Amino acid sequence: MDAVKEKLAEMAGRYDEIAREMMQEEIVSDPAKLTKLSKEQARLEAPVQAYHQLCDLDERLQQADEMAKEEDPELKEMAASEKEECEKQKEELLAHIQKLLIPHDSSDDCNAIMEIRGGAGGDEGNIFAGDLFRMYSRYAESQGWKVQVMEASEGEAGGFSQIVFSIKAKEGGVYGSLKWESGVHRVQRVPKTESQGRIQTSTATVYCYPEVEKSDFEIDPNDLEIETHRSSGAGGQHINKTDSAVRIVHKPTGITVNCQEGRSQIENRETAMAIIRSRVYEYEREKEEAKAGALRKAKIGTGDRSEKIRTYNYPQNRVTDHRIGLTITQLDRIMEGKLDGMIAGLKAEEEKRLLQEAKP
Repeated sequence: MDAVKEKLAEMAGRYDEIAREMMQEEIVSDPAKLTKLSKEQARLEAPVQAYHQLCDLDERLQQADEMAKEEDPELKEMAASEKEECEKQKEELLAHIQKLLIPHDSSDDCNAIMEIRGGAGGDEGNIFAGDLFRMYSRYAESQGWKVQVMEASEGEAGGFSQIVFSIKAKEGGVYGSLKWESGVHRVQRVPKTESQGRIQTSTATVYCYPEVEKSDFEIDPNDLEIETHRSSGAGGQHINKTDSAVRIVHKPTGITVNCQEGRSQIENRETAMAIIRSRVYEYEREKEEAKAGALRKAKIGTGDRSEKIRTYNYPQNRVTDHRIGLTITQLDRIMEGKLDGMIAGLKAEEEKRLLQEAKP
């Protein structure tokens, strides 16, 4: 209990320190620093409020103890009633505080970059990748977020063999909602290309990672191999006339990004740098987690049907997330971007796990 209160006191002190920093001229004139401090202060607001409530309850309990020492029976009764009420409120508050003190992952505050690739099932896997892109786009639209395609390779029968896109919110926080989408998604349905009406199982892989700002994570230019080439596929008359496409390889990791969706080499280079910065950041983060003994299951497997995090069963209008055993019999709504129930379930399970880990 004392340790909890001490931790909250530290957070309250930091909250006040940020308020003072945000008054300084050099911070006010630097939008990036101001935004960063504002986000940190916003995260501290709820724990600080809880700290003040806890202090108030402790003070009331102390006063009730003093009152209980009085000889007057009426005062003793009032003291007992006050103490009972305060202890009940304190118990509820401490349960709330335990959730507030779950370690915060700073990446949750970032916007997100998502990659979707057609997996097993050939053309149907690519078509399903297109359906997933539409699903996430609809969800983003419902949240007031902006979707921007960064790179795409269309499938011959529709959909995408690969599509990379960013999802951004003014206040960030997109990654914190979509980080659980990484993995193999399996679909069971009768493909448009199936003339016999047989149900086919196909997959698409999804990879979601935080979009990292240059100020937060820099890559050594000497580690990059950058080349330009002519774009291919749809994109306008400039395609066969200029070397507008950009390919960047991060030599230490072998991570490669190719961008040609932009109308200029400069635009494609900026997009490719944003993607590779975020992918290398995520790679380094996972490597550090592995060193710390917190290695998570690989976000993307081979795309094989057996490696799945979620199944979309069209004949039964059902979606099942296999990690948490959650089934929702409203597939049609899910595919229209109604993902709130699924995301809420994943968040709740994550919170439960973190609370369990935090217990001594």
